[in-house]
Amino acid sequence: MHPGAWWIWALGLGTAASRTTNPLLLALLMAVAGFVVATHRTDAPWARSYTAFVKLAAAVLLIRLAFAVFLGSPIPGTHVIVTLPEIPLPHWAQGVRIGGRVTAEGLLFALYDGLKLAALLVCVGAANALANPARLLKSLPGALYEAGVAVVVALTFAPHLIADVQRLRAARRLRGRPDRGLRGLLHVGLPVLEGALERSVALAAAMDARGYGRTAQVPAGVRRTTGALTLGGLLGVCAGTYGLLTAAGDSYGLPVLLAGLGAALGGLWLGGRRSPRTRYRPDLWGVRAWLVAGSGVAVAALMIVAASGDPASLRPGVIPLVAPTLPLRPAAAILLGLLPAFTAPAARRTPAPEESS
Repeated sequence: MHPGAWWIWALGLGTAASRTTNPLLLALLMAVAGFVVATHRTDAPWARSYTAFVKLAAAVLLIRLAFAVFLGSPIPGTHVIVTLPEIPLPHWAQGVRIGGRVTAEGLLFALYDGLKLAALLVCVGAANALANPARLLKSLPGALYEAGVAVVVALTFAPHLIADVQRLRAARRLRGRPDRGLRGLLHVGLPVLEGALERSVALAAAMDARGYGRTAQVPAGVRRTTGALTLGGLLGVCAGTYGLLTAAGDSYGLPVLLAGLGAALGGLWLGGRRSPRTRYRPDLWGVRAWLVAGSGVAVAALMIVAASGDPASLRPGVIPLVAPTLPLRPAAAILLGLLPAFTAPAARRTPAPEESS
């Protein structure tokens, strides 16, 4: 499976999550992402980062609720749950309070808002767990190779860090030493930091040995043309996007956006001539990759259409205080995200020692 297909699928689910605050739809989105990850992730180090993203999403949700309790909510409410002691603030801090009334409407609004951010984190975690970052780097055009290396290094830092922490904690437990609390954190954190520094030095040496950052001899005219096309294309994309988002730009938004995309792609193609490189066993974009990527795009497109047609069902209000309902059409659109669980190739897991004997 091409790694870019997994990222397009996950970004489609994330786009759908950004269009709704309905907790039932957001929970369904996270369940779909979790099911696909459970059936298709491997035993690679980056695949183990999904649990950390889920824990981060839960922490973000709890922090959002804590802010609503102790710092108040912009949503007025009449159903008071508890009244906390309020700390008086100076006059220049008007509009900010610490403590006071905690209403059910404010908590529900914070829950909806936190769930949306949590769903986005789960979708990004699913992409990190399913897509091989090294294989994704091979698929980038030559002009984006150096930037892609930086992104891949950043994406692989968290999975390797989590794997090192788990390995060191398991080693301390086997030796009968504490792995929790402040003492355990200090004894685990220092070896993890030392390992990260050693890995950084080894990575820098490997990149230098492979000629990272060296460019081919390209005429000055080609370099200027590349810069002009890329910069002009990005400006055109920004102007076209702004035109599509405003009511007055309907006439010029789409043509400017398409022209900007064409210029940017032309600049990237010319810029690739400065970084000649070959690909060993390049990943092919096959039928399964189209199905996986298409399912994510379909989920995003259908949710955007549903948000414009029936915004009340996708963004339930909290005043008056009513239970959210599950809209059937958006829910059916989200279920299209399960298509990779049946069309993508199954993950190859390393057998345990007792299974291979």
